[in-house]
Amino acid sequence: MTAQSETHFEHGAGDGGDVRGGSTGPAPTVPDSRGAGGLEDELLLASLLDGMDAALCAFDAEGVVTHWNREAERILGWTRQEAIGRRGLAGWAVRAADAEDVQARLLGALTAPGRQVHEFALLRKDGGRVLVRTQSSGVRGADGGPIGVYCAFSEARTQIDLERSIALSEALFEDASWGVVLVDADLRPAVANAHAARALRVGRTSMLGRPLGELVGEGVEELESALQHVLAEGPAQGPAELWVTLRKDPDRADRGSLGGGAGGGAGGGDARRCWRSGFLRLVSPMAEEAPVPLGVAWFFQDVTDTRRAEQDAARFRFRGNQLHRAARAAAECEDPMEAAAVHLDFALAGFADHALLDLAAGDSPVRLIRTAEAPAPGTAATGVPVCYPREHPALQAYERCGPVRTSVGGAAVSGWARARKWPEGTVHGLCVVLRSRGRSLGVLTFLRGPSRRAFDRSDVTCAEAVADRVAAAVDLARVLA
Repeated sequence: MTAQSETHFEHGAGDGGDVRGGSTGPAPTVPDSRGAGGLEDELLLASLLDGMDAALCAFDAEGVVTHWNREAERILGWTRQEAIGRRGLAGWAVRAADAEDVQARLLGALTAPGRQVHEFALLRKDGGRVLVRTQSSGVRGADGGPIGVYCAFSEARTQIDLERSIALSEALFEDASWGVVLVDADLRPAVANAHAARALRVGRTSMLGRPLGELVGEGVEELESALQHVLAEGPAQGPAELWVTLRKDPDRADRGSLGGGAGGGAGGGDARRCWRSGFLRLVSPMAEEAPVPLGVAWFFQDVTDTRRAEQDAARFRFRGNQLHRAARAAAECEDPMEAAAVHLDFALAGFADHALLDLAAGDSPVRLIRTAEAPAPGTAATGVPVCYPREHPALQAYERCGPVRTSVGGAAVSGWARARKWPEGTVHGLCVVLRSRGRSLGVLTFLRGPSRRAFDRSDVTCAEAVADRVAAAVDLARVLA
């Protein structure tokens, strides 16, 4: 150490008196000629050492203790006055049997480059032992020669906990199989792992600092509300499932490499995804009471396929039950056409807003006559052919003997439904042909409004099942007539 530091520590060891373990005893006092500036530097150094979270001790080139801060005193129980001035740690901070090995490791840093990391057991003042992890490094003088060693140490358990926390953080942001995003207090991503970037279909760094509304379209309000709640109130009781739609952004550099990614980014930019999300409020471990949150850790996993499979299974069970109930109710009808209307009523539940039954009359050209509707319009059928235009989906389905789906989109378009002779507000249509005994008897049309999604293949299967039952009832009515 420098001459000023040596003078300071000799004063600190002056009260050491009789010390155990072969101390060299207090050194003679050197008059202090440094002035006020030197004393202020010494006070600043002492404050810095005592304020450290790690224990610190230092040795000169002869192995005499020159520094001993407050954390070292807390861990081992030896006060600064009892420690400074002793030669080595043998007999008081280290067992005699271990002293030679420990001394060699510590003073080996005098000549070794860089920091040296070791683990060994030290003795507390009460006689107990504590395993510590040390980092030691040599101190060089003005001429470049070694003049001492400083050694920072902490309990191995505490160090292992710290390293485990760091390792956990690194694993979450590198190897985790779910998305991890740290969101700051302004609800902007601050750190994100690779899985989250793939799920959001954006570069890992380009998403940082951007508002969530630029990344997520539908569902961003629910996501931001959850984040704000965690910031204000703390984490919720359990995970939440959020349905979101990602924004389309052709300028994203990594858009072409996203197919089949682990984040579940398959599908178009407007595909809805279900993310099972958990939220944790982050506060600094060094903050005082009632700390200001640093942000929120958002963990999520794509469970879209699982949820859709569950929804499809529930829909299939419901539709099967409806078909069964409709068949039971239709079996009690004496009039086959009444049974056909019963099938229409049962088919609407959870499936469509309107159902139209048009039966065929004539051969060339075929005419479709409105026979029944659901919900019932309250007026009797007139038997007058419906003036469908030539390219109407119902006529196409009849001519092709197959289903025809049509849609104008998610919002009603003025005149679109009226031109097709459908109720106002219709945006999705599905027409299926009625077949019985190898003949086409008419067309069954299901219609949906803007509050429902467009018809898909599973809907076609259900509509054809209903059409088969309606066709059987209509055919029976004609036979009886």
